[in-house]
Amino acid sequence: MAKRGNTEIQRTIVSMAGSLSPFEIFMDWIRCGALMIANTTQREHDQVWQDRERLYVSTISKYPEEDRQKFADMMAWLYKELDDEPRDVLGEIFMDGMGSEAGGQFFTPFDLSILMADIATDWQNDTGIYTLNEPSCGSGGGIIAGALALHKKGVNFQRCLRVVAQDLDWNCVYMCYVQLSFMGISAIVVQGNILTEPYEEGYPEERIFRTPKSRGALFREVIF
Repeated sequence: MAKRGNTEIQRTIVSMAGSLSPFEIFMDWIRCGALMIANTTQREHDQVWQDRERLYVSTISKYPEEDRQKFADMMAWLYKELDDEPRDVLGEIFMDGMGSEAGGQFFTPFDLSILMADIATDWQNDTGIYTLNEPSCGSGGGIIAGALALHKKGVNFQRCLRVVAQDLDWNCVYMCYVQLSFMGISAIVVQGNILTEPYEEGYPEERIFRTPKSRGALFREVIF
């Protein structure tokens, strides 16, 4: 069953549809959210920052002021949903009518991600720092499930988890980045083909999104 925040987001997007499809609006909203978070938490206004500012302006300019306010409202709903019940909220919305089956994208149901995180991951180590590498991150459901698996073991994932997430699809990069940012997870989210160009030092900065937590910004920290 869809959560209330999901319903509000989906209803709002459908109400905005006209010359643009709900899918286009959904992705523009997520892109704007990701760009806003990235640039408001980056101190250096370098070329990457400027290019992202231009992309944000070109995207949001398609919408009247009333719809821009709706974008902000939907971000607030998303934040609240992740706070009330951490899970793959954007994955739920994407697979409930916003995604494109024709594109061959099918996100892992979050209950299955939770199961895999609980039974297939050995979280024990001697350093106090836990690392997770997600080579096909989608909207970040597997990472969120891993964070919750740590939480069940009494580990504060907002302080101890370090993530590298990668996906070929920019839309997935944006979705994953927004959700991990809102959950206070330290992560580097990368756009690229994991098979031919896996993330390593020196990777092009324009294809890397660092969550506020990874930058040391106190964007959000909650003890669940």
